[in-house]
Amino acid sequence: MTNSALTRNISEVLLDKQAIDARVRLLGEQITRDYAGKDLLVVGVLTGSVLFLSDLIRKIDLPVEVDMVAVSSYGASTKSSGIVRLLKDLGRPIRDKHVLLIEDIIDTGLTLKYLLETLQARHPSSIEACVLLDKPSRRQVNVPVKYTGFEIEDKFVVGYGLDCAGLYRNLPYIAVLLP
Repeated sequence: MTNSALTRNISEVLLDKQAIDARVRLLGEQITRDYAGKDLLVVGVLTGSVLFLSDLIRKIDLPVEVDMVAVSSYGASTKSSGIVRLLKDLGRPIRDKHVLLIEDIIDTGLTLKYLLETLQARHPSSIEACVLLDKPSRRQVNVPVKYTGFEIEDKFVVGYGLDCAGLYRNLPYIAVLLP
C-alpha cells in the first residue's frame, strides 16, 4: 500500500480485490439459479452499492432490469443517525416483479428494514435483499437477508463503494479506517 493521501488513514485491508471478486462471482451464480425463468429487477442503493451492483449484475446470467434508490442515514458521520430518509425513489413501478435489493452493508438494519417495507408496500411478486457486508454485532432490528457476501466485525470500513464523508469509494478493496 502506498502512502498516498487516500491510503494514509487505512489501518488494514480487510478484504482484497481477489476475495471480493470470488465472492461476487459465487453470489451471481446463486442468484442466477434462484431466479431462473423469472423477470428480475435489481435495485441498487446509492451510492455505496454501485461498484458491488455493477460487478454483481455482470455475474448474473439472466436478463435483468436495473433501478436505483437513494437513502440517507449517516450524512458525514461514521455512525447511523437512526433516521432513514428516501432521497431518490425508483423510476418505475415494481408491482408483480421479482425485486432484488442490493446494499453495500447492513449495520443496524434500520435502512434495509425501511427499504424492504417501503418496496414491499408496492406489491412486487417477491423481494429479497443482497448485501456485500454484514455486521451482525450492530443489529438493532431483525432483517431478512437472502444473499450475504461477507460477515465482518464491528469496524468502520471503506472502499469498493463504501465511503467516509464521500471519500475512499474508489479503493479496489475493503479496508478498515483509522479511528
